[in-house]
Amino acid sequence: MEQMLEQLISAAGESNVRTMEPMAPHVTFRAGGKADYFVSPEDEKALAAVVRICREHGMPFYLLGNGSNLLVGDRGYRGVVIHMGDAWSFCDFRGQEVRAGAGILLSRLAKEACRRELSGLEAAGGIPGTLGGALVMNAGAYGFEMKDVVRRARLMTEEGKILELSADELELGYRRSCIPERKLIVLEAELELKTGSREEICAAMEDFSARRREKQPLEYPSAGSTFKRPEGYFAGKLIQDAGLRGYRVGGAQVSEKHCGFVINRGGATAGDIMKLCRDVQRTVEERFGVSLELEVRTLGEFEEPEEGRRP
Repeated sequence: MEQMLEQLISAAGESNVRTMEPMAPHVTFRAGGKADYFVSPEDEKALAAVVRICREHGMPFYLLGNGSNLLVGDRGYRGVVIHMGDAWSFCDFRGQEVRAGAGILLSRLAKEACRRELSGLEAAGGIPGTLGGALVMNAGAYGFEMKDVVRRARLMTEEGKILELSADELELGYRRSCIPERKLIVLEAELELKTGSREEICAAMEDFSARRREKQPLEYPSAGSTFKRPEGYFAGKLIQDAGLRGYRVGGAQVSEKHCGFVINRGGATAGDIMKLCRDVQRTVEERFGVSLELEVRTLGEFEEPEEGRRP
């Protein structure tokens, strides 16, 4: 693969290409193995070239933002991780509209909006992901979803073609969009906010923050809510009622503070986390006949650990 490496360096720059990159520091679970290639393209031309090179070599690739909804297997990823980092972390406010890059953190975007007395992103301030990732899964919290503020998005196809899709065309639903189905790459998005009182906006953000600190295990690495909400139920309540509060596999644990969160208590492998999630899914299915679907995305090759244990 020496030829491919040379091509990636030519496309993105030597300082933006790494090999055998540990992925644990790049995901909020703080677990997982190494990616064969880790590339940080700085503009659309470089991004298109990197994707083209991957396709020409038949090499899988994955778009990464803040890694807040991702679990990478302990055996690593035999492909290219394309990191939408600092070069994609811009925002440009014009009245009530904001154009922002896929790599900007929602927390930063919410703070910038508050500073300009713009309302609409208060609940998004505690979502640990980037704008790009939030669009892909229509992220939300406390009744807010990205579809509430998105007007349109600028995207790239795997062939390098640029598209602009409206909010309706993005097909934003509960934790989904058409973006992964159509294999599109988020470049930037345009949001429409509302004018408001800075004091009220800041107070709302602090209220949401206080609720998170009280109810969520923010002191431990995790990927937020681990399972999607099944229709008619709450995942955390099902897990709790199944007797799985505090259930552990190695260093992974069902949070005692909020059973909807799987946390890394320290030293958890990706295999620990995956095994625990499968145990939870199986137990809830057996007890209540409800199928829990992972909200967390998985990438790479996993190893199976030993059996879990109850607290």
